[in-house]
Amino acid sequence: MNDAMEYNTDRPKMIIPEYGRNVQSMIAHCATLKDRDERNLCAKAIIQVMGALNPHLRDVADFTHKLWDHLFIISEFKLDVDSPYPKPKPETFKEKPARLTYPSGKIRFKHYGKTIEAIIKKAKALKDGPEKDELTRLIANHLKKSYLNWNKDAITDDVIFKNLNDLSEGQLKIDESVALSSHQELVRNNNTGTSNKPRHKFQNNKHKKHFHKHKKH
Repeated sequence: MNDAMEYNTDRPKMIIPEYGRNVQSMIAHCATLKDRDERNLCAKAIIQVMGALNPHLRDVADFTHKLWDHLFIISEFKLDVDSPYPKPKPETFKEKPARLTYPSGKIRFKHYGKTIEAIIKKAKALKDGPEKDELTRLIANHLKKSYLNWNKDAITDDVIFKNLNDLSEGQLKIDESVALSSHQELVRNNNTGTSNKPRHKFQNNKHKKHFHKHKKH
């Protein structure tokens, strides 16, 4: 048994940790081989190991090309082998990516987000009719779901209708006889990816009365 323990902090830095230290050691050994043909055979064998360790990369375009790029990166571009693809240059990976510009603009209701404001703008441009009414209902349900996700608290439909009226500048309205989806329905449909059909309040009350009438008998 070796008394001297080797700690990872004492080992060379992992270039691409996803491949593991053993692959990095294999590549370092490959770079020391003097015979070019032997190095080429060794490099191809390492590529196969790298592909087997990361099967998720098979869904990436140019899968094999990416593996060869990673091979050279892990060798710190010191490996001299014949690659089927152009060898990457170290300068390419030293360039800083362009700075992303973040959208600016005030969000009226943070719990609803900015995207819904763009959807409301599109809905306002639609002609009056069933399509606009259905989209308006879906937007209202989305507002309710977003509110519940943010606040984890109950909210009445009339508050959602008022917020929708404010966001649409009074151009999107829902018939007061239509009840929005309940909290439970929104959670269930969010998990299953289904959508709710509009429910009318007077129909719901009618069904409840009918149920209680039969229950008494």
